[in-house]
Amino acid sequence: MNRRRLRLLLFVPPAAVVGVVVVWGLVGMPSFGSPPHPYAAYLLGHVVGRRHVTNIPAAVVFDYRGWDTLGEELILFTSVMGTALLLRTSRDVPEDRPRDRTASAAVRYTGTLLVPVTLLLGLWTVAYGYLTPGGGFQGGIVCAAAALQIWIAGSYRDHRALTPTALLDTAEGSGAAAYLAVGFAAMAAGQAFLAGFLPAGTTGTLLSGGTIALLNWATGLEVAAAGVLIFHEFLEEYIQTVPRPHAHGENRAHGENRTRGEEP
Repeated sequence: MNRRRLRLLLFVPPAAVVGVVVVWGLVGMPSFGSPPHPYAAYLLGHVVGRRHVTNIPAAVVFDYRGWDTLGEELILFTSVMGTALLLRTSRDVPEDRPRDRTASAAVRYTGTLLVPVTLLLGLWTVAYGYLTPGGGFQGGIVCAAAALQIWIAGSYRDHRALTPTALLDTAEGSGAAAYLAVGFAAMAAGQAFLAGFLPAGTTGTLLSGGTIALLNWATGLEVAAAGVLIFHEFLEEYIQTVPRPHAHGENRAHGENRTRGEEP
């Protein structure tokens, strides 16, 4: 039995089970326009008055179901950490990385201008996540995209220089630890783990939501750092395929990617 057939045999049965479960779940969903579930009705009637946040999903994610979000954060943290450890130990990181600077002046200038705009959009999405649609997960990904734009508009060297791995490792761990710290602080204040123990503040302002705001920012920090770390590892794999300079000082060959060229 060849490897291809073996892989199919290992893939098809669990894929079929997952497919059946997904179809079963979709068939069982309520029809469009049906009355809201009692849990949803409760949230719609109480979140704004009790938590003083105007984005109800944020209250669900960072308050009523804060335990679920903690699990998601730890899953992301563990998966990124495992990916980094696996890839970092399985390759020899070159000391002199090739220059893969983009050849298009339009991409360089436009991309460079968009980096701060994208970062500002990400921070805004995190900051106002419990007032308008957004939040730590969404804003964190947008902030990570700003770091990726540095590579798109410049080069991998620029990307790594402006996003040092040591800082990102610390940021990712700090984001996950901060989420746990808020939970333990609630217990120290005599409340349940992750229960809101800070004043709810004024509805419609950034000083609202109590601990929801803290957990939102902790999530944004962890997600942003995790996203950039994943980009680091995948780009490190890519950069090793870029032609190296020849031993006798010949010109560098152009990369295979037609949107990128070699810096002289």
